Amino acid sequence: MKKRVFAFFLTIVFLAALVSGCKKNVGTPEDNAVVEEEAGEESGEAQPETGKLFGFSCISLENPFYEVLKDSVENVLKEQGDRILVKDPKGDVSVQVAQIGEMIEAEVDAVFLCPADWDEITPALEMLREAGIPVINLDTEVREAEYVDAFVGSDNHNAGYVCGRDLTERMPDGGRIVIVEQPSVNSINERITGFEEAIANAGFEVVQRIGSGEDISTVRTAMEELLDSDPGVGAIMCGNDQMAEQVLAALEEYRISDVLVYSVDGSPAIKAALADPQSCMAGTGAQSPINMGKTAVDVANSILNGNDYEKETYEETFFINSENVGMYGTDSWQ
Repeated sequence: MKKRVFAFFLTIVFLAALVSGCKKNVGTPEDNAVVEEEAGEESGEAQPETGKLFGFSCISLENPFYEVLKDSVENVLKEQGDRILVKDPKGDVSVQVAQIGEMIEAEVDAVFLCPADWDEITPALEMLREAGIPVINLDTEVREAEYVDAFVGSDNHNAGYVCGRDLTERMPDGGRIVIVEQPSVNSINERITGFEEAIANAGFEVVQRIGSGEDISTVRTAMEELLDSDPGVGAIMCGNDQMAEQVLAALEEYRISDVLVYSVDGSPAIKAALADPQSCMAGTGAQSPINMGKTAVDVANSILNGNDYEKETYEETFFINSENVGMYGTDSWQ
């Protein structure tokens, strides 16, 4: 008897499942809870990739400037239906060269490139040339410029110059200064050159140059060592805002408040320091990674479409200090 009841129960379950499986949609879509799957999705087939594929490689995405630059490029590409392949070498040029090889294997249509080392990136440029892939050089120039199709960057010389000009106004009698730099990055070299030209013959003495490598924290360590041995410094010029953050941390640790600190970028963190009356931050030569990214995509489109384009484009740079920082805000890039 038990077996008969159990068999009858299985029959009822089977018939219920059969009826529900044969249900038809009726009435309006709102009347039906059945969601139709996209074509190809039901069978597990991958959706076809559309649009062009662009490679993006910068010095390090740990630098907020490059993160915003990458986002700007990516947003424009997505708007026009294209894709982006992002590689982050984290400041290691040998890794960057290998990653560009991976981009070539992925058959990218063009590459946006900011070199981790403007000289040692040459092998990657040679590979891209051999593969026939256009290169849009961003932010900091490569040494072998003949390998790139276009350059889009900031007026880095002016960004450093406006910092030096402000320093000469605030210290008209000159003084002892420190320069924080990174010789392997040409954009930083241009900023420091502009700064030094602005303070030339104005009574300033460079008492030390601090070199920044892949590990940005070494700047703070070097600055603390300098303050231990030679605290009599009137101003510090940093090649970028990340360096300035390290310098400010060292000065705060030593409770020093009478040193003028300058840098280049215009990041939210440094603009916040400019808005703080207790900070040593004096000014930054600001640039716009957002505009740079938009311009770079326009240039890349022109190259791939065979249209005329500018071989070199320099976005405007300008000075931000405590007096005008309110115009630009401290919560985002300009």
